[in-house]
Amino acid sequence: MGSYYEQVQSDLIKEPKRWLVTGAAGFIGSNLLEFLLRFNQNVVGLDNFATGHRYNLEDVRKSVSEAQWGNFHFIEGDITDLDVCRSACEEVDYVLHQAALGSVPRSIEDPINTNRSNIVGFLNMLIAARDAGAKRFVYAASSSTYGDHPALPKVEDQIGEPLSPYAVTKYVNELYAKVFGRVYGTPTIGLRYFNVFGPRQDPNGAYAAVIPRWIGSLLNGERCTINGDGETSRDFCYVVNVVQANLLAALTENKEAINQVYNVGYGGRTTLNQLYRMIRDRIAGERPAIASLEPDYLDFRAGDVRHSQADIGKAKRLLQYQPTHSVVEGMNEAIPWYLSR
Repeated sequence: MGSYYEQVQSDLIKEPKRWLVTGAAGFIGSNLLEFLLRFNQNVVGLDNFATGHRYNLEDVRKSVSEAQWGNFHFIEGDITDLDVCRSACEEVDYVLHQAALGSVPRSIEDPINTNRSNIVGFLNMLIAARDAGAKRFVYAASSSTYGDHPALPKVEDQIGEPLSPYAVTKYVNELYAKVFGRVYGTPTIGLRYFNVFGPRQDPNGAYAAVIPRWIGSLLNGERCTINGDGETSRDFCYVVNVVQANLLAALTENKEAINQVYNVGYGGRTTLNQLYRMIRDRIAGERPAIASLEPDYLDFRAGDVRHSQADIGKAKRLLQYQPTHSVVEGMNEAIPWYLSR
């Protein structure tokens, strides 16, 4: 781990801050919450449980001390309600805005609710953070913003046409953040996440991400499905790297780094076929019956990009981001977590 990030963590312990994590009961939000509480920070969490889960909060509670859990205040509410956003932002130093309706397929089936959460909710949070005088508004952007742009790896200032309603909403977030920086001086940083995975990512439901879904299927001895030929590739990023990026974005004192958007990935590329074998072979140690199980191949999915890979040079340069976990190292930590559940 880079010494700069260690210094940031050490400074945090010396001077605790007040944080708001929206989507705190979700996958990434609960990982941010756990990290902040472990470092004795005061945290407000906001979630409406549309995609987050109470058991994620309970899991965090078990992983921190009673005193640390006492530093957490939870609000059950919806970011589409401006009054709720204002209440959550009161006296907060840093906002880590993760709440959104994710999933490309969900956005194709239900563009109206995706728009409501991801654009109306985002604007409400920006306004609430601006009016509360938050020092920094860090938000979850998305690699889906690159759309049909063919270049690899993906560089922040080269994007194409969006391929789904979800991608449209995430691009609009970036435009709003940029305008709020210019017009109101609101200090924002957007983090374009690339295929994040790790503990507490939900394996159930129609819109479950591929890694937890496959883990869940293989633990049950079921065949997995792959959309397309399996040669589609992604930059899978372990959630620990994402936590690091959020902390660095919130606390950077580099003026050049603010009101920018950054790729947050590992900087590598793994095909779905490689990923499947990686997961199957690890689980086979516990479930030998699946050792030779092959996936079923289905049609390509509408709105999906063929290849994706992050250029993380900008985040390294301006935020001093140094991912600590490759996809293999992340999988070595994530799969035991799922097995223990």
